[in-house]
Amino acid sequence: MFSFLRSGLRPVGPVWQGASWLIALGVFAPIASLAWLALGSDWAHWQDLLRYVLPDAAANTAWLLGGVGLVVLVVGTGCAWLVTACDFPGRRWLHWALLLPLAMPAYIVAFAYLDLLHPIGPVQGALRWLLGYDSPRQWRLPDLRSMGGAIFVLGFTLYPYVYMTARAMFMTQPAHLMEAARSLGETRWGAFWRVALPMARPALVVGLSLALLETLGDIGASEFLGVHTLTVSIYTTWVTRSDLAGAAQIACSMLLAVVALVWLERQGRSRQRFGSAQRMRAIAPHRLPAGRAWLATLACSLPVLIGFAAPAAYLAWESGKRLLQGSGVSEGLVSSLLNTLGLALGVTLIAVAAGLVVAWATRTGISTRAPSRWPAQLAALGYAVPGTVLAIGLLTPALAFDAGLAQLFGMDGLPLMGQGIVLVAACVIRFLVMPVGGIEAGLARIPPTLEQASRLLGESRLGTLRRVHLPLLRPAMATSAMLVFVDAMKELPATLLLRPADFDTLATWLYAEAARGTYEEGAIAALCIVVAGLVPVMLLARAQLSGTQR
Repeated sequence: MFSFLRSGLRPVGPVWQGASWLIALGVFAPIASLAWLALGSDWAHWQDLLRYVLPDAAANTAWLLGGVGLVVLVVGTGCAWLVTACDFPGRRWLHWALLLPLAMPAYIVAFAYLDLLHPIGPVQGALRWLLGYDSPRQWRLPDLRSMGGAIFVLGFTLYPYVYMTARAMFMTQPAHLMEAARSLGETRWGAFWRVALPMARPALVVGLSLALLETLGDIGASEFLGVHTLTVSIYTTWVTRSDLAGAAQIACSMLLAVVALVWLERQGRSRQRFGSAQRMRAIAPHRLPAGRAWLATLACSLPVLIGFAAPAAYLAWESGKRLLQGSGVSEGLVSSLLNTLGLALGVTLIAVAAGLVVAWATRTGISTRAPSRWPAQLAALGYAVPGTVLAIGLLTPALAFDAGLAQLFGMDGLPLMGQGIVLVAACVIRFLVMPVGGIEAGLARIPPTLEQASRLLGESRLGTLRRVHLPLLRPAMATSAMLVFVDAMKELPATLLLRPADFDTLATWLYAEAARGTYEEGAIAALCIVVAGLVPVMLLARAQLSGTQR
């Protein structure tokens, strides 16, 4: 009866292993397809791109990454240190409010500020009134449609990535190291610069890499603000010029930047070290003098105001104004909302199911034979690849498969593309890392003895999963599902490129409104996305609050 325990309980059978490898290869397939398409094109394409497209697009992308990186490092690190090491008015709510810009996709912030900071908009109008000017010809702010505007919008939207990782590292640093530096004559600023900041460097690298990956994959904010990046070049080359091979070649060039950022993130994560809170005393917040305390409050409030409060208030005002005027909501916007919910629900169900298969197949369990980690690592590739690159890689195999189905069954049109199946696949690949990581973390918290007891009582592997693991994994699966659902609602690049004809989501509806220069219904669509995005951000803030209290 106990022979299977003496020989070591194998984690999974060949069916589970095979399914996990199929899912992992499905994630990798678009990247391989992209490389094949790019390398299979003639040299003339590459010459034209190298001469006319790539130099400007690559330079703009490099400037954008450099500017955004500087902003997120300064704002995220500074705010993280202030709320961790200093005591000032508003600190108790600012430490979680600084996470709120995560609920605002960058293209929505750009959409809001294009109207707020318009030369005849409310902000510049009020400033001219205060300064005694009558028209934009006499005085106006620098144009937001510029490289500086894009750095401003993306920087104050993405700084929470650095803020989260830096704050987690500052909270785990032992207080006695700072005290030793102070006893040796260092000022508080010197102790921060020479002790706290070097120890937090790996966490800063991780947060910076994530922010730069989001910047690299952005298409909405960059295009709205007139910055021609590599991502925008892929979109215009494909959609405007109908040059799929050229778009694939630009996407391959862009993958080099992705690889560099992923390597940077991995390097930072491998150097992270955490101490046990039970064995060391955390840094106690230092009460600032009155003047400095209010300056700290202002410094930490500005990122929340710029990255969340101002655009959210604008969206709420414009949406309320339209509804109170009796204009109502058009049928197109309602249809876009339903399409968004349907797409997000389908992506969530498939992604969580696929994540469960990969996580279950790669778990260690109580076996002495460690399973391969490759499926889980390949499944994580999708999130690092920008949506535009992923869409280009999926298009060629999808069109070939559609042609085969049409010929085999005598079907008209494009069965996969036309029904949105390719779009769902792209979103699943993009967000599969969330359920894989979440369910793996949940499995790690389940004692192997529970599985052993289940098998001793005669339960099969599948029965053990159904009756033991799934009930215990419910919180992890629910959290993963929520994250996938919200991110699928916000996804813009892949949806723009792979959606069926006459199929709009809230994100593409907003994109079209901004492209036309109309903001009325776009504000309602943006507000719906922001409200959905607030749910995971509030849960994250609650988790940080409970961690602080412990």
